[in-house]
Amino acid sequence: MNFIKKANITQFLFLILVLSSCGKDKNSNTAITADAVEDTLPKMKPMLHEKKLPANYVAAIKNKVDNFYNKNWPHNCMNGGFLVARNGEIIYEKYEGYANKNEKTEINSNTPLHIASVSKVLTATAVLKLVNAGKLDLDKKVNTILKTFPYPDVTVRMLLNHRSGMRNYAYFTDRDTSVWDRHNQLTNQDVLNIMATKNIGLEYKTNTRFTYCNTNYAMLALIIEKITGLSYKEAMTQMIFKPLGMTNTYVFDYEKDRKTAVPSYKGNNVEIGMDYLDAVYGDKNIYSTPRDLLKFDRARNAPDFLKPELLKQVFEGYSNERKGEKNYGLGIRMINWYSGQHFYFHNGWWHGNTSAYITLRKENVTIIALSNKFTRNTYAVRKLAPIFGDYPFVFKDIE
Repeated sequence: MNFIKKANITQFLFLILVLSSCGKDKNSNTAITADAVEDTLPKMKPMLHEKKLPANYVAAIKNKVDNFYNKNWPHNCMNGGFLVARNGEIIYEKYEGYANKNEKTEINSNTPLHIASVSKVLTATAVLKLVNAGKLDLDKKVNTILKTFPYPDVTVRMLLNHRSGMRNYAYFTDRDTSVWDRHNQLTNQDVLNIMATKNIGLEYKTNTRFTYCNTNYAMLALIIEKITGLSYKEAMTQMIFKPLGMTNTYVFDYEKDRKTAVPSYKGNNVEIGMDYLDAVYGDKNIYSTPRDLLKFDRARNAPDFLKPELLKQVFEGYSNERKGEKNYGLGIRMINWYSGQHFYFHNGWWHGNTSAYITLRKENVTIIALSNKFTRNTYAVRKLAPIFGDYPFVFKDIE
């Protein structure tokens, strides 16, 4: 009798062990499946093992940049962050002013500031990674991805290089209440729905001229969501921010972040409130720091960023229907001087936020300036380029 009891107990314990193992296997399979889904996303990779700069070189450049800084932002009037680096090594950086003037919180290297239209470079990068991975085609018609998109000739490439001919959503939603009630927050999907249902005509015939337009990048954000199956915020986090360790970078969520995000100010220190356009992303609405953007820039200059044939198209000029030096590639501005020298950059301006991102690809130099108090001095940092190479900017005060 005792033997039978012991046998039953043994069988019972064995059954529990089997069921427990099955449960563990099930959980393990679920985890593998989740990881497999995430692993289908193409991700940025950090630039590794860059050549260290000689100490005497760093000291000499630092002195020149400091001279520029003191003359460009006299009497500590900067309100933001500024960084100059070569080979990923920071030569000079400064953080000054208030993140929030009412609370007297100061800006430091970890303070995320609104980077305005420099966000377009990051949006374009996500799109290009999807193209590079074969998940998207540059010349694919947008209406085959976003089914209600009303302009049949527009392609993904034309959104990237601003040749779609679309009108700026800020203008066609601004005054006509039959199009949009400005008491309501506008979203990317709203922009698409309005264009699809309100007879919003093109500003110019598609692909006949370059016209810088935020609507292009609002649509690219929706394409990223459609292709990845993730929100734009999550896709950018998984593809760019997380792999590069951009721990102080995020996509602004109007409902969650509007009370905690760093505000912006007019030049006279009056705070600029948010408006009905502040929920649209892709063209803007990324908050970041100079250090995080340095990580991003170096990854964009890594050898395995994109396949060579695709990378070449990124830095090709698409706004050259009229001969000139100013041009636009796939998510990057450029100046193509007749001497053969090329200068790649992107500026931004939203509310009181101004931003400048400069990548001197030949010299491996990164220059970044961010401000949450309106000033055009942010854009003057391009004049530092002659320190590093043959760039014909005239600025006597850098010596």
